[in-house]
Amino acid sequence: MTARVVVTGTDTGVGKTVFAAGLAGLLDGFYWKPVQSGLDEETDSEVVARLSGLPSGRVLPEVYRLKTPLSPHRSAEIDGVAIEAAKLSPPELPGPLVIEGAGGLMVPLNRQTRFIDIFREWQLPVILCARTALGTINHTLLSLEALRARSIPLLGVAFIGDEMADTQRTIAEMGKVRVLGRLPRLDPLKPETLAAAMRASFNVADFMEAPH
Repeated sequence: MTARVVVTGTDTGVGKTVFAAGLAGLLDGFYWKPVQSGLDEETDSEVVARLSGLPSGRVLPEVYRLKTPLSPHRSAEIDGVAIEAAKLSPPELPGPLVIEGAGGLMVPLNRQTRFIDIFREWQLPVILCARTALGTINHTLLSLEALRARSIPLLGVAFIGDEMADTQRTIAEMGKVRVLGRLPRLDPLKPETLAAAMRASFNVADFMEAPH
């Protein structure tokens, strides 16, 4: 099995935390969000702990916990913290690890380094989460180009939202990318409904293959 995968998004708010929670549960693995911006509301790690169904201890602590819900570089500056890329090395664990970035690929960690730069250093397979809603074709194709320009291994695209057959086909064909599946919006969103949707929408074997 692919021991470690990165879950990133075309933008903020696409639903990648819910997908990451579902994937960590589907793989019976671990979850790690190295940088969290914003602590006043439920953090992404807390969301994953609540939704993934994973045992206690499988959600790893963040390296940086920043108070203000802004881009990490600015949130860190407000907190008087300097985010050091060298401290963000993915751990080796006895099971699959799902690593979640923040926002999109070009989100800055500091004034010199973006998340995509870290992903290039890691050389771990990336899953790109994309909306199905209007605007996603542009955002997704740009993100795919950015990943490929840096020779970052790409596992495929995971759509999130209502079925939009032509949009999904267009991205698959024009982006020359494997579609891993589509996670529908869930109401209610609970561990049980998420686990069921992940089993119905995604094939565990696809996460065991080499990146395309």
